[in-house]
Amino acid sequence: MESISQDYQLVEKAIRFIEANATRQPELKEVAAAVGLSEFHFQRTFTRWAGISPKRFLQFLTKEHARELLAQSENLLDTTHRVGLSSLGRLHDLFVTTEAVTPGEYKTRGAGVTIRYGIHPTPFGKCLIATTERGICHLGFVETSEGEAVDNLVADWKEAKMIEDYKSIAPLVAPIFDLNWRGSEAIRLHLCGTNFQIKVWEALLQIPAGTVTTYGQIATRIGQPSALRAVGTAVGHNPIAVLIPCHRVLRKDGDFGNYRYGSARKKALLASELMRPDMSPQGLD
Repeated sequence: MESISQDYQLVEKAIRFIEANATRQPELKEVAAAVGLSEFHFQRTFTRWAGISPKRFLQFLTKEHARELLAQSENLLDTTHRVGLSSLGRLHDLFVTTEAVTPGEYKTRGAGVTIRYGIHPTPFGKCLIATTERGICHLGFVETSEGEAVDNLVADWKEAKMIEDYKSIAPLVAPIFDLNWRGSEAIRLHLCGTNFQIKVWEALLQIPAGTVTTYGQIATRIGQPSALRAVGTAVGHNPIAVLIPCHRVLRKDGDFGNYRYGSARKKALLASELMRPDMSPQGLD
């Protein structure tokens, strides 16, 4: 996992270069040079990380393709809800159960709660995972420093007791990130947020892997179609990345929009789901 995590740094740099030069549609050779590798080594490293060629992966990184995905995904949220499933097509065949803090518990900001956390390598860079006795309460990627990642955790649970416990957190990494993992045990989440935020995060859990939705569709799903700005804010404050898939929400025009952990990581997460052979609705070559 450490090697794949290191590969992601190169992939993110490549995505950033492509974003900056998208109108020119740079060739593979130019992208490889931008990240300091030969064309051969870039192709090999990228494919080791993504499981597919850079060319196929980069087909996803266009606004036009995002529009096509939105058109295909238009009714998936409703369909999933009607058949009573909260995890149709979820990444790694996981199903996730959630438990939110009570209003009283929310006001105490974690008083009396013990949180164990660890920072681990993943295919999308280092991440901090934290748990309470009721489930995962935080998953965030390390961007600038590990200390800042811990600060982000503490900001949501200011009164909780924090214990760094790398060993107890390690078994969670494979179920969340390993594409070959096929366990059947549910992953439990312990959510701390306002009633409105919880509704938005639960709606995010309805989005199948390999598909996307819009902020407007989320607002409609929770019965507040005019609350687009509030929905966007709640999506941006999602405390459990990947498992609560806020990366699957786009703007209505197909623009990828912002992401707490960077637009490059958002695109990498989406493309990694879409490019899996059993997920790809496009049948890309």
